[in-house]
Amino acid sequence: MAGWKLGVIGGSGLYDIPGVEGAWKDVRSPWGDASDAVFDGALAGVPMAFLPRHGRGHRIPPTQVNYRANIDALKRLGCTDILSLSACGSLRQDRPPGVFVIVDQYIDRTFAREKSFFGPGLVAHVSMAHPVCPRLSGLAAQAARQAGAEAFEGGPYRVMGGPQFSSLAESRLYRSWGCDVIGMTNMPEAKLAREAELPYASVAMVTDFDCWHEEVAHVQTTDILEVLHKNSDTAKMLVKHIAQALAQTPREPSPIDSCLDHALITAPGARDPALVAKLPAMARRAVQA
Repeated sequence: MAGWKLGVIGGSGLYDIPGVEGAWKDVRSPWGDASDAVFDGALAGVPMAFLPRHGRGHRIPPTQVNYRANIDALKRLGCTDILSLSACGSLRQDRPPGVFVIVDQYIDRTFAREKSFFGPGLVAHVSMAHPVCPRLSGLAAQAARQAGAEAFEGGPYRVMGGPQFSSLAESRLYRSWGCDVIGMTNMPEAKLAREAELPYASVAMVTDFDCWHEEVAHVQTTDILEVLHKNSDTAKMLVKHIAQALAQTPREPSPIDSCLDHALITAPGARDPALVAKLPAMARRAVQA
């Protein structure tokens, strides 16, 4: 398990995984309140931290999640990598409800969300050409299959603002763009993880066909919850299997671990001290270099 501490962002039931040990911790962040306390512990001997994206009881809508505080909290707890688990709609006939898609690309059309730790006084541009970590994504795909899921590796995730679902015209448009799945939560989460130099992988659990499918009823929350509950046990087993894999795999350095080395643009003498003071957890090495 050398070097690993896996941060898991997902549903509020994930900390019920058999064998997980730990305790809830409140983590203070200069970016505001995280969605909830973090369940900080270990599974299969691997340090892990579980954060309910919407808070326990699903209190926070996608548009109001404090993504910056969530990523900052996991970084402060020493996480080295992040696994995202989220429900999504399918935009493909061959990705029916119940399957898992290991996302490899995004089309981000969210708005009015804080998408960066940087800004005026300290400008940074990280590459998002390849927004997920192939190493962690591969382990997630393997763990999903071990858990009994039908898992597809790769596929673009169209991120919508929500909280409403798509119109029929929108759903058809996104299919024409070549998107595989659609959801509301992976952005700016993936962008912020990259700025925090945290390798990120996303498991999108399909719950519905959005509203494009002519032979299937349009998406309803009750239908989503029914499939989501069925996926829950599989998702827990996925996390257990990935922990077992990490326990047998020494963590080698990743290029993502140092992606800020060539991303900071603002000269050291021109940086805003107030913004710099908010970055010690997620960018101390790069800012002080």
